[in-house]
Amino acid sequence: MFIPFVKKKPMLDEESQHKVVGCIKEAEARTTGEIRVFVEHKCQYMDAMHRAQELFANLGMAKTEKRNAVIVYMALKDRQFAIFGDVEIYHKAGGATFWQKAAEQMKIHLKNNDITGALCTAVTELGNALAQHFPYDPAITKNELPDEIVFGK
Repeated sequence: MFIPFVKKKPMLDEESQHKVVGCIKEAEARTTGEIRVFVEHKCQYMDAMHRAQELFANLGMAKTEKRNAVIVYMALKDRQFAIFGDVEIYHKAGGATFWQKAAEQMKIHLKNNDITGALCTAVTELGNALAQHFPYDPAITKNELPDEIVFGK
């Protein structure tokens, strides 16, 4: 019996991936902060924030020099997302109020099924906050975390 190999459709097409990664690079060029985007089909937990926190730890994001990394998490089929920032950027950006504003901006795009727009908007908003509170420092020239999107299951 022959079972054909079926290639899975990518979660984000190549053009969308390039746009999001471009936004990450642009945002990080103005700051010492780090932004990661993680996309998967289904959230392994009931609460997307718990998943984002787990991924933040698993991706080594708490090990940045200035503790100013942020993850944007999205579960496409479950229609869930979360934004989680390390302790320094969370407080300096204004605590829960800032993070809720960034989430509201994402929701506007997601209501129109514009996943790429939602991710780019979040990255840009987070990049602005990081640039304000952790501006680019030529003494810190290394990119501590990869810029590409991480895809889960």
